[in-house]
Amino acid sequence: MIPILLKILRTGVVTEKAPAAREEWRTRAAEIDAQILRLLGRALVIREVDAGSCNACELEVNALANPYYNIEGMGIKLTASPRHADLLLVTGPVAKNMEEPLRAAYEAMPAPKLVVALGDCAKDGGIFGASYATCGGASKVLPVDVTVPGCPPPPLAILEGILAAVALRKP
Repeated sequence: MIPILLKILRTGVVTEKAPAAREEWRTRAAEIDAQILRLLGRALVIREVDAGSCNACELEVNALANPYYNIEGMGIKLTASPRHADLLLVTGPVAKNMEEPLRAAYEAMPAPKLVVALGDCAKDGGIFGASYATCGGASKVLPVDVTVPGCPPPPLAILEGILAAVALRKP
């Protein structure tokens, strides 16, 4: 135990310093919140469905909820129920076993419904393609409004895709 404590004392703090506050992020967050309120009249609520992905896209979506990106501060919320959702965020190639639950989630959403296919797999099946186990991309099962390419797409690209889908909705 003593050698470990001595090593810690000799090494010191090895993490990097916290990034400085970026004023342009605060300004952009306020603009996004205002845009969402103008188009929807309320916060944007997203239901994310993993249709058979490797979970890399889910990690990037979760990164949007951390304090660095803070999508809740921009008026974007995630929900567990499609009945409360304005937008369906689909990740992964649609597995045959997820085809019907994905349709059920889409049907449970109130109109008008927005769908964003997130990542290469949701776009066209990605490396999995269409096979005996998958239907391919989300567009084979649902009408997709916006596709966000990448494997996985970075959080800012995901946010841009979500905002592009919201801009399609008429106020």
